[in-house]
Amino acid sequence: MSHYYNSWDTDYKSPFGALRREQSCQFSICIPEDTPLDYSPVLVVFRTGFKERFLPMNLTGKQDGFCRYTVTFRPKYAGVHYYYFAYTSGGIRHYIKRGDACHGTLDMGEMFQLTVFAKHYQTPQFLKGGIMYQIFPDRFYNSGKPKEGVPNDRVMRQWGELPYYKPDQNGHVWNNDYFGGDLEGIREKLDYLRSLGVTCIYLNPVFEAHENHRYCTANYRKIDPLLGTNDDFKKLCEDAKSRGISVVLDGVFSHTGADSIYFNKFGRYDTPGAYQSEPSPYDSWYHFWGDKQYESWWGIDTLPNVNENDPSYTKYICGEGGVLEYWLSLGAAGFRLDVADELPDEFLDKLHTCVKNYDPEKIVIGEVWEDASNKEAYGVKRRYLLGDQLDSVMNYPFREAIIAYIKGEAAHIFRDRIMGILENYPKCTVDVLMNFVSTHDIERAINRFGGQPCDDKSKDWMAENELSPEEYTRGKTMLKTAMVLQFFLPGVPSIYYGDEAGLQGWKDPFNRRCFPWGNEDTDLIDYTRQLSHIRRTQEVFAEGRIEFLVLDPDVMGFARYDEESGYSVIIFLNRSGETRKLSLNDSRLSGYALSNVISGICNEDEVTLPPNSYAVLGAVRTL
Repeated sequence: MSHYYNSWDTDYKSPFGALRREQSCQFSICIPEDTPLDYSPVLVVFRTGFKERFLPMNLTGKQDGFCRYTVTFRPKYAGVHYYYFAYTSGGIRHYIKRGDACHGTLDMGEMFQLTVFAKHYQTPQFLKGGIMYQIFPDRFYNSGKPKEGVPNDRVMRQWGELPYYKPDQNGHVWNNDYFGGDLEGIREKLDYLRSLGVTCIYLNPVFEAHENHRYCTANYRKIDPLLGTNDDFKKLCEDAKSRGISVVLDGVFSHTGADSIYFNKFGRYDTPGAYQSEPSPYDSWYHFWGDKQYESWWGIDTLPNVNENDPSYTKYICGEGGVLEYWLSLGAAGFRLDVADELPDEFLDKLHTCVKNYDPEKIVIGEVWEDASNKEAYGVKRRYLLGDQLDSVMNYPFREAIIAYIKGEAAHIFRDRIMGILENYPKCTVDVLMNFVSTHDIERAINRFGGQPCDDKSKDWMAENELSPEEYTRGKTMLKTAMVLQFFLPGVPSIYYGDEAGLQGWKDPFNRRCFPWGNEDTDLIDYTRQLSHIRRTQEVFAEGRIEFLVLDPDVMGFARYDEESGYSVIIFLNRSGETRKLSLNDSRLSGYALSNVISGICNEDEVTLPPNSYAVLGAVRTL
């Protein structure tokens, strides 16, 4: 291990992680005492496109054969900064850079990252400590309530049948089969969701659209008639609120449907759209060339791209009385933004301003698949998490780390993946991160754990192959273990509807099958409620920090702790198929005074972890 620097250790960098603008941070390095220095070491800090700053470091002590040099940096500007250390010995310039996840190494490696966010940046409190539940509306629950104005070109299916997936003779999949899940159905199941501990529902698109996924918006100001009415949405929000549950909508603002009131390619609507020859108020939203050719999302001609910075489009979405304000006024708690990478900064700025001017407690969550702090998209370094765009993102990095660890990856690699995100993201963002193991865009976790890899498989294979009983048992066991991490790591667990009931599914559309009402895996539901109860009754999960304590081959232990009070919860997880025991006198736990057993098998000196199980202990951090 390097003695030069450790960006995760507050003896070297304090405070840990991202900084608020103008917040002081102390950096220290340790250099062997027998190293002759020509002059004092320097901290080198810069932002992309700006000159480096060289900050001299002062000798502050000597210990164990090392000299300690320290400097305080107080950033003036928000943005992603990079830094390293340098010193000259015998006329030769040496550098201390990042050699692995956090340690400084000599004359090799990469720059360290320091995220600096706006002084005013805060994230909504309502989601912290809560539990999200993602619903694909057509497949959750059909109330049977009669609907009006449903187009007659929709194919209604029997609940539980396999979704259509085969293309037509032109290679197009129309996604026009529906199972009738609706807003009233969600409202009728609010007590079920509350029993799971759910505090926030994230709805995949609910606006009028003419494919079952509804990512092809036809009218931003109207609920799809098969889901109900705008009043039904308002009533859902009101009834959910009475149970302590908020409702977040999916906002699809990078494109519309070709079959929409705005584009109207197929003449469904009486008023002219941009595709018609007659003048339309929406003409400037789209880019045409040649003979009715137009720019579309990833070349899919049913999804024409919009110019988000077109003044009339921006006003329509973000302006006074616009789409965002309208749905917030009906009770929406905020928006999850589809393909946030494809929304330009100027539009995101205005969207964020609109939402926060309405109510600072409304949330904006972005779909970003990578580390969102240093993401570059289309040649632009994005500024999602600096205070003026997003509150949170979909936490795909955690998902991949969790799945890789449960499938056998080394514990220290898991720790490094988690800590890397925690180091780069503002703490207020971390507290509202959307932590999931399944979504509508990826295969369900139970399939990922129990079955074969499906990336190279055809849709026909996915349609014909369900998990065998043995595969299901394996997948369920591993899913349970993964859920411990999903529920207890920093951030907010997000359950994809049906995961808690054992619903299977490979990739789209098989991951969007109907909820198995009447055939639920009740053991898995009870397990979800157990994790939820622990999370709800321990306030430290809302905003507590994390410290990894035990990284054995099969047993992991980490603490979530409150910095001020020291109150802590320690989670032990056994991912193996054999019983493991851990002494509570282990020196790695010496910084914690254990106080009580919250869940699991424990006596005065030892915690016993049956196969694929966990234990949760209360403690006080004494460091």
